[in-house]
Formats: sequence, C-alpha cells, structure tokens
Amino acid sequence: MGALSQIRPARPEDVPAILALIRELAEYAKAPEEARATEEQLHAALFGPRPAVFCHVADHAGTVAGYALWFLSFSTWLGRHGIYLEDLYVTPEHRGRGYGKALLAELARICAERGYGRLEWSVLDWNEPAINFYRGLGAVPMGEETTYRLTGEALRSLAGQAHAGSHPNGGALARPEQAGTC
Repeated sequence: MGALSQIRPARPEDVPAILALIRELAEYAKAPEEARATEEQLHAALFGPRPAVFCHVADHAGTVAGYALWFLSFSTWLGRHGIYLEDLYVTPEHRGRGYGKALLAELARICAERGYGRLEWSVLDWNEPAINFYRGLGAVPMGEETTYRLTGEALRSLAGQAHAGSHPNGGALARPEQAGTC
C-alpha cells in the first residue's frame, strides 16, 4: 500500500463503488445472477438506524480498491462475539499491493481491541489463490463443518411451518428487534 492508500470504515458515498465490487465478486464466483442487492438495500444495511452489517474499504487515492463486509457472530462455546467476514474483495488491478492483508489485519485489530474470540469466513473450494493467501496468514480450514443454506421455496416452506408469533409450548417469542438484541 502506498502513501495515498488507507483502510477505513466505509462511508455512505462509497455505496455505489462497494456495490460495483460486489458484482465483480459475483462474476468471479461464477454467480453473477445471485448479486441482486441494490444501492438502497446496501445503504440501509450499512448506514440505517441500527446497522448490523459493517464494511471497511481499501481507499487508493480516493478510489475504493477493495472492501471487507462483515457482521458480528457469537460463539456459544467461547461465550464471546466474533467477526464473520461475508466478503473480501480487491479489484484485479489493485491485487498484490497488500490491500487484502490490510483489510483482514484491520478486522483482526477490531477483534483484539474488543475482545472478540475469532475472525472467520468461507471460501469457495476452487478458489486456490484465496486459499493460499489465507493459509499464508495462518488461517486454517475448518474441515469438520459444512455450511447449509435455506433459500427460496425451501425457506418459505419451513417458514410456513412456524407457529405465527408464538412458541410451540404456548409462550410468545420476541423478534430480535423487540428483544433489544443485535
């Protein structure tokens, strides 16, 4: 990283550039049709009244050269929060300059400063450059776990099986925003 470069929290005016990089990442991941987020959605998630998603950018002379989008996780085993890194992306023309490492180092600093227990993320099995990069930082794959996902009809079907607004034993369930969590 040069003298005109910095890692900083994203600002509202960065949203269009971040969204463009999200779409580049989706292309790289061979799933461009999956990147359906809008500027309005991203702005609301990052800068709304109660943001639960955060973003740091690699600023190269006023250009967003990369980003790390993350949120808090919680380990019941450690009894502490952690950071889950949803996306880490650096534009091809800015790779090899230390931006990816600097973004991860900033998240590691936040973890250490706030007493968080871990920094974790997923990587596509075929993304050897990323895997080698992460291993070079000392990250280890968590091979004993498999990520599962519900989307679309499967998600709607399971949601339809829930007891609307109540616990199966009759007690009311509070929604996270009502319970004061997040």
